[in-house]
Amino acid sequence: MLASTIANHHWIARDRASVEILRTVEKVKNTYSTLLIQGETGTGKDLLASLIHYSSLRRNEPFLRIDCSSIPAELIETELFGHEKGAFTGAYARKPGKLEFAGRGTIILDEIATLGMETQAKLLRVIEERTFGRLGGHEAIPVEARLIVLSRERLENLVRAGTFREDLFFRLNVIPIHLLPLRERADDILPLTKHFLQSFCERYEKGHLRVDRRVFSNLARYSFPGNVRELRNLVEGLVMLAEGEAIEPHHLPDAVRRKNSSQESRERPTLEQLERQYVTEILDFTRGRIGKAAAILGISRKTLLEKRKRYGLVD
Repeated sequence: MLASTIANHHWIARDRASVEILRTVEKVKNTYSTLLIQGETGTGKDLLASLIHYSSLRRNEPFLRIDCSSIPAELIETELFGHEKGAFTGAYARKPGKLEFAGRGTIILDEIATLGMETQAKLLRVIEERTFGRLGGHEAIPVEARLIVLSRERLENLVRAGTFREDLFFRLNVIPIHLLPLRERADDILPLTKHFLQSFCERYEKGHLRVDRRVFSNLARYSFPGNVRELRNLVEGLVMLAEGEAIEPHHLPDAVRRKNSSQESRERPTLEQLERQYVTEILDFTRGRIGKAAAILGISRKTLLEKRKRYGLVD
């Protein structure tokens, strides 16, 4: 298992894909190239961006974040580029934007897919020319900050749909990182659970809570639609509500237990089904020769003939 811990930013990786992401971070953390991090909600895009910044040579410079989806379209450009006094009604004084405040630090653009086409075009020029201007101004201000772009939507799909500029996508896609959902990197579930368990036991002064192995089995089989964020919140709830010294399966949320119960009944064959399958395979292997098949199975010819009849394997 690999783990990276920088300034309280933990990235724990046992799954091959997660380990490869840590190796990529090590290679690119000190470059100037724009990074594109894509992945479902809750997969850890913000966490990885923080890890990149705080493990790089920019760690002591500003680290700023803009959530493009939470800022009205008419204000996003002011947020990014700033404005001059009198640039628009209500602009009573000059206001620097995040690009200016960031200096030599890092700017996170979260949910970039929500930017309008006009803002996308302006952002493209900033990336290409490495300069920008405040709204209503004429000064060309150099961009020294590194840009890390996050998106839960696959931008290439939006390009095909015509809602995202292809030229901007190519500019952003210099170093792409795709975070797989937790259901596709199940090897990370156990180490993440143990990490969150230790962290929350310390936070809530719970000492050392023992976890029934069946709890881990349930968690390993659950699909986690909310990904790592859902796992983290689930473990926090288990720790807060735990009574005594152990976390038992009945402490798990109903949704987790119901999902696993239905999966087990649907996916696990019965003993009879397994026996029928095995007998069938041996009969096929021996080309229907009862004596040889019975010898391999370790039963009598009579018992095998009875099983063959019971399982409907008679020609």
